[in-house]
Amino acid sequence: MRNRTFADLDRVVALGGGHGLGRVMSSLSSLGSRLTGIVTTTDNGGSTGRIRRSEGGIAWGDMRNCLNQLITEPSVASAMFEYRFGGNGELSGHNLGNLMLKALDHLSVRPLEAINIIRNLLKVDAFLIPMSEHPVDLMALDAEGNHVYGEVSVDALELPPTELMLYPPAPATREAVDAIAEADLILIGPGSFYTSLIPLLLLPDLAQALRRTPAPVVYIGNLGRELSPAAASLALHEKLALMEQYVGKKIIDAVVVGPKVDVSGIEGRLVIQEPLEASDVPYRHDRHLLRAALEKAIQELG
Repeated sequence: MRNRTFADLDRVVALGGGHGLGRVMSSLSSLGSRLTGIVTTTDNGGSTGRIRRSEGGIAWGDMRNCLNQLITEPSVASAMFEYRFGGNGELSGHNLGNLMLKALDHLSVRPLEAINIIRNLLKVDAFLIPMSEHPVDLMALDAEGNHVYGEVSVDALELPPTELMLYPPAPATREAVDAIAEADLILIGPGSFYTSLIPLLLLPDLAQALRRTPAPVVYIGNLGRELSPAAASLALHEKLALMEQYVGKKIIDAVVVGPKVDVSGIEGRLVIQEPLEASDVPYRHDRHLLRAALEKAIQELG
């Protein structure tokens, strides 16, 4: 079988949270409408958390972050979308992009449709789908058996939680399930392990779609140390095992990681290990290096 490249793929689906997923999608943005991102919507910190506490609704922050990173033509619309209020009034610290998405929510526009309106405004070709269109939070059982509520609190845990769940239980967005079913390649990560990646796998219909997919699945590891002490304590093979425990099947065919990562215990999977750091921010992936490493994975997976 000849070596496949991105040019041979009709549908690439990437799963994750804000910064990491945005970086992956911007490195593959030349795929245009062949690229789809499925975005975690459990964030309860910052501007997003304030909006959710006062107005309810899904978390828009990670979605906004991905859209920001996919803007290729700076415009008045993109400057508006990225604008953050200063000063110390009620709007201080709020991001106008979050408020625009929330306003569309108030106009009873379906979240997916709201994202498409903004995508068109910003001339973004890649598709973005929220993991669920229902408001949902991350919940954990800590090492002592206490319930820990919300992404910010879960990230602060010192020890790995014994269990993670979504509250209240919610269905995945139909289009997200369909995108996984039709994918030629699925990418997971990089991102905060417990709060950006695991929430996606806690949706039963998304987990089922991942169990059923014939497409190769590639995990992209983080370059920087996890901010969450509990996540930072996990080795790569432990992260893969936990993800697959939540999915209910061994699904990850390849890992793409930086040169310093300990890859011991990774049997029966393709390992692409090379320098991936951006020259300006060491814990961010360089777009060209990441794309080249993923291209290499596609070719070797055939």
